[in-house]
Amino acid sequence: MGLISEFKEFAMKGNVVDMAVGIIIGGAFKGVVSSLVNDVIMPPIGMLIGGVNFSELTFPIGTTPAVLDDAGKVVEAAKQATINYGVFVQTVLDFLIVAAAVFVGIKAMNKASQMTGMAEEEEEAAPPEPSDEVKLLREIRDALQKS
Repeated sequence: MGLISEFKEFAMKGNVVDMAVGIIIGGAFKGVVSSLVNDVIMPPIGMLIGGVNFSELTFPIGTTPAVLDDAGKVVEAAKQATINYGVFVQTVLDFLIVAAAVFVGIKAMNKASQMTGMAEEEEEAAPPEPSDEVKLLREIRDALQKS
C-alpha cells in the first residue's frame, strides 16, 4: 500500500474527522470566550475597582535604550519594559470560562449516557424466560428430589 493511500485511509477515519471538527469548533469558541471576557466581563469589573482597564495593567521593570543612527539622531525612542499582568488576568479568565463550559458539556454528556445506560441495564436485569426444555428438566429434577 502506498504512502498516499495509507494517509488517505488514516485521514478519512471517523475519529480523525471528528477531531478536526472539534478543533475548528474549539478555535471559534475561544474567540467567543475571549470577546466575552474582554468586552463584557472585564469592563464592569474594571469599573467596580475604580475604572481600571485590565489590558493596560502593567508593572515596569526597566527601560530599553534609545537607538541612534551614525549621525546621532534618534531612530527609535527609549521604551519602558513592562510585565503585562492585566493581559495575564484576562487570559486566566478566558481559560476558566472555557474549562467551565467543557466541564458542563462533559457532565451533560455523562448524564445523558447514564440515562440511556440505565434503561439498557433495567432491560438486562430481568432474566429471560427459560425455554420449555429447561422447564421440563427442572420438573424432572424436582420430582427426583422428592422421591
